[in-house]
Amino acid sequence: MTYPQFEAVKVAMKQDKTGYMLTLSIHPEEVPELIVRDFVGSRYQVVMVRLNGEEKPMNRDHEHSNDNVRAAALLCRNPKFWHFLCETGQIFEANETLATEWLRQELDISSRAELKENQEAVRRLKFIMKELYEWMQVNG
Repeated sequence: MTYPQFEAVKVAMKQDKTGYMLTLSIHPEEVPELIVRDFVGSRYQVVMVRLNGEEKPMNRDHEHSNDNVRAAALLCRNPKFWHFLCETGQIFEANETLATEWLRQELDISSRAELKENQEAVRRLKFIMKELYEWMQVNG
């Protein structure tokens, strides 16, 4: 059996008590005849892949990997993180440079950009952020 394939554009989304309703716009030449003939209420298994500007599947993992890079950068700029490191004996002077050096060493990376691919470093970063959060709950 062949399965219909077509390109569509998301034009609306709403919610009611039964769930979400996604409205897609399909070019008239791409509407699969099988779907047109099916009755309203037909159920489908749907697989959707978002396309990037080059008409290729978008890599969502890469998109979210930048979040870890940003999180590490913001962490190193945060004076509370500096004080956390000082109080726990990780660094001896509260500043961004020492915090950044400590974090790179602790994550075993030479650049924060490595957080896009290095899942072990991401795991350790999340653990450090959890420890900081717990420390902030007690120390403000």
